[in-house]
Amino acid sequence: MTLKEAYSYAVVFLERNGIDESDFKALCIVCSILGIKNSDYEAHKDDFVQNKKLADMLWKLKSGQPLQYVIGKWDFYESEFYVGEGVLIPRPETEELVEKAIDYIKTLGKCVVYDLCSGSGCIGISIAKKCSNAFVYLIEKSDDALFYLKKNADKIKNVKVLQGDICNIKEFDFLENADVIISNPPYIRQDELANLQSEVKNEPLMALDGGKDGLDFYRVINDNWYSKLNDKGKLFLEIGNEQGESIFNVLYEFENISVIKDLYGNDRIVSVTVIIKVQTLVF
Repeated sequence: MTLKEAYSYAVVFLERNGIDESDFKALCIVCSILGIKNSDYEAHKDDFVQNKKLADMLWKLKSGQPLQYVIGKWDFYESEFYVGEGVLIPRPETEELVEKAIDYIKTLGKCVVYDLCSGSGCIGISIAKKCSNAFVYLIEKSDDALFYLKKNADKIKNVKVLQGDICNIKEFDFLENADVIISNPPYIRQDELANLQSEVKNEPLMALDGGKDGLDFYRVINDNWYSKLNDKGKLFLEIGNEQGESIFNVLYEFENISVIKDLYGNDRIVSVTVIIKVQTLVF
């Protein structure tokens, strides 16, 4: 069938099976089959689409798989990233975090950046592509996520993928200190996990579960990673929209903490500047 016919069929199929945003999802999958952008639909609407591939993708959507996993890649901050089962899906609000970091890093000379809980690498890789002065360490624990992280980082010269647990700082003793640390760690409260949208529940629990109050990984960053940040270094974090007040108490090692709202007016980004660390003298 043609792309136009495939789109019409997909919309009806998804609607009948109770899938939300059926128009958008139908457009995404039929265009992905041809390897074109959604915006190029009109120019290719008479091209032919593989029926079997369309059927497979529609069945996966019906079964509850996230659209991004079904397609196998997703756009984020001017690039396309491979994603699939076991890795967190890049989200638009995280682009604001990346934008803030890039604006700052461009003011520096040569610098070192850590991307903690890197997942697909969308944050650190986006920074590396825009900031040739930065060398970015992409740090991730999950074997599943690491598969996509390595795939996305392939052929990018100013990044290095490291597998390790950020809760165990000794694993990273060999690393040079960073000028910038950035992270979108798990921050959903445990009592909220059961109420997540069905598609979100298909994403890895490891990338979502922030502990009882959603702040466990911010405590890890405060306790373990403060020592790895250079004087005059910068910390950028994404937070949940109800964590703006709590974060000040959690990041007790840091000063000069700012909470920045996203485009929707929600607390979303934490920006911290380390001025000069106090050195303890031993006599």
